[in-house]
Amino acid sequence: MFHLYDFLIYCFVTAYTPGANNLLSMSNAIRLGFRRSVRFNLGILAGFAVVMSVCTAFSSALYSFLPRIEIIMKILGAAYMLYLAWKVWKSAADLKPGGGKEAGFLAGMILQFANPKIYIYAITAMTLYILPVYHSISSTIAFTVVLTLIGASGSFVWALFGAAFCRILSKHAKMVNLIMALLLVYCAAALFL
Repeated sequence: MFHLYDFLIYCFVTAYTPGANNLLSMSNAIRLGFRRSVRFNLGILAGFAVVMSVCTAFSSALYSFLPRIEIIMKILGAAYMLYLAWKVWKSAADLKPGGGKEAGFLAGMILQFANPKIYIYAITAMTLYILPVYHSISSTIAFTVVLTLIGASGSFVWALFGAAFCRILSKHAKMVNLIMALLLVYCAAALFL
C-alpha cells in the first residue's frame, strides 16, 4: 500500500532541512539577491534531475532483480531516517553564510554529483515508497519528476527567503529541529506498519 502522507513528509523534510544545496542557495541569495542566485538554483535543478534519474534506474534494477531486498532496504532506510532525525535534532542554529563569489549554473549542477544527501533521498524514496507499489515505467518516470521537483524546491525556497528564513530558524531553531526530527522518526516507524 502506498503511504502518500509518509512519502510526502519524508520528501519535504529531506528537501527542506539544511544541506549543501539549501545553505549555499541561501548564502548566494543573501549576498547577491534572489535574481542573481537563480542560475545556481537552476543548476541544482538540472543536476538533481540527472542524479535522480540515475538513482531511479539503479533502484528499479536492484528492486526487480532482488525482490528480497525490500526488507533490507526498509531497515537501512529506517536507520537512515533515524540518523537524519538525530542529526537534525542536534544541528546547530548558526546558519550565517560566509563571503565568497557568485556560483553559477555549472557549479550548482556539479554540486549534485558530490551531494550524498540526494543519492540517499532518491534511493530511499524509490525503494521504500514507490517501487513496492508502482511497477510501470511511466509511474516511475512521473515519481522521478516529482522527487526532483520536491527535492530541488528546497534550494529555491531557501534562496527566496534568504535572510528572513535564516532569522526564523535561528530564533526558533530548537523547536523547528525537534518537529523535523519527530516527523522523520514517524516516517521510519511507518515503514513497518
